[in-house]
Amino acid sequence: MKAVLFTKYGSPDVLQLTEVEKPTPKDNQVLVKVHAASANPLDWHHMRGEPFLARIGEGLLKPKNPKLGADIAGRVEAVGRNVTEFQPGDEVFGVCAGGFAEYACAGETKLALKPANLSFEAAAASPVVGFTALQGLRDKGQLQPGQKVLINGASGGVGMFAVQLAKSFGAEVTGVCSTRNLDMVRSIGADHVVDYTREDFTRNGQQYDLIYDAVGNRSVFDYRRALSLQGICVIAGFTSFSRLFEHMLLGALISKVGSKQIGLQGIATTPKEDLVVIKELLEAGKVVPVIDKCYPISETAEAIRYLEEGHARGKVVITVEHSTSTPQAAK
Repeated sequence: MKAVLFTKYGSPDVLQLTEVEKPTPKDNQVLVKVHAASANPLDWHHMRGEPFLARIGEGLLKPKNPKLGADIAGRVEAVGRNVTEFQPGDEVFGVCAGGFAEYACAGETKLALKPANLSFEAAAASPVVGFTALQGLRDKGQLQPGQKVLINGASGGVGMFAVQLAKSFGAEVTGVCSTRNLDMVRSIGADHVVDYTREDFTRNGQQYDLIYDAVGNRSVFDYRRALSLQGICVIAGFTSFSRLFEHMLLGALISKVGSKQIGLQGIATTPKEDLVVIKELLEAGKVVPVIDKCYPISETAEAIRYLEEGHARGKVVITVEHSTSTPQAAK
């Protein structure tokens, strides 16, 4: 089978579409014939070995795990002997390691039946951003109906999911994005939009009960100014080490001495119950995946390069066609 691998850290040019052995599921795993996968910032961070501290667990000089991809959707090919929920032929979606491949093994608890109303591409676009937005808003942000919520980075993968999720929870939602994305963010349910090229949401006099920042490009003092009393700011992204450490250290200090809470979300977990929540939201149409571009698996490097530019509107998806073509560079 074919899989996208990288044997050294670097730019998307290190990615290669390679012929590898088809995996065999362990007792509690499901072998999925992948039809679509989606790219996430975690993929290019892993590819580049950035931030450098992450290499302590991933391999200092070269990656211990040469595979990329976490979000997948496809059909069950085979199941381990302890698997009871799925059987061959089932259409599923979820998360696994090494999703940029024709076949991938996932733990039974990391998958759910694919919503019947979604394509494989739309289903693959949902798990990681869904986990991130759901846990950031519900758990870290303690979102309540009627609250005023601002989503910074509302046109990105996580941001678009967060806008729709906050609306489904009954919040009044403001989305921050660039000029070209204003109409799109309105179309997915934002009550208000802020064009960051023309207006600073931290200096327009508005205050919010919850700020969910999928970008992480503002100072702690900016967040504090834009929060209402008892307001919470959850930061899910980062743009530089200086900002990251500021958010982590100064945010914790401000949270201790005042009524406003500012802090990092951290890496989202992938519990089965949250995947079921995401599935139900998708089936009910409360959240509709937004896909910017689809690339064939042979062009995974271009997909990651586009995602790295930071201007994707929604998700970038990798499609997998099962053929017998000769392996080639993932250019």
